[in-house]
Amino acid sequence: MTKVPGPGFRPTHVVPAHGLPAWEAPDPARPTVPLDPLLPVQLVERRGDWGHILCANGWGAWVDGRLLVTVPEDPPAGDGPVGTADPRPLLARVEQALADYRSAVEQLAAGDLDGEDFQDRTEGLRIGIVVDGESLWIYDAREERWMYGDGRRLNAYATDREITDTEAAGHASTRFAAPEGER
Repeated sequence: MTKVPGPGFRPTHVVPAHGLPAWEAPDPARPTVPLDPLLPVQLVERRGDWGHILCANGWGAWVDGRLLVTVPEDPPAGDGPVGTADPRPLLARVEQALADYRSAVEQLAAGDLDGEDFQDRTEGLRIGIVVDGESLWIYDAREERWMYGDGRRLNAYATDREITDTEAAGHASTRFAAPEGER
């Protein structure tokens, strides 16, 4: 990845739940470290299917821009009956998950755990949280979805769950078709 300086990081996309391969340049011959699942990124440039992304830590890379999950520009409205969930229980679960992970890291660093034990201890652990002023995006691992909060309530924001019912999706399944000349 290339280091790209820049203040004011605002995610425009999230890496898909399975992670994403990345490249130093829009060239398949120059791979770099793959991106973690659900990592918030900012899409800064498009070149065909290639997307140049920026991560919150200032690192940039090129990815298949078609696979990025778009984050809506405006968070869900905080008014109305939807989104009346109190954010505190979910915040407590995230705090506990982070404490569990930190404890495992401490034990690994102290030599009390080996790599395999660390992997076993952290298996299935998923945490995600972005705080930007009063805005909160938090991952609910039990429900496999991202929630948006304004400090008073939470709203469902995006889900990891696969929609299998065509009617629920509102359209027929999308399928990949190779461009003419590549069939």
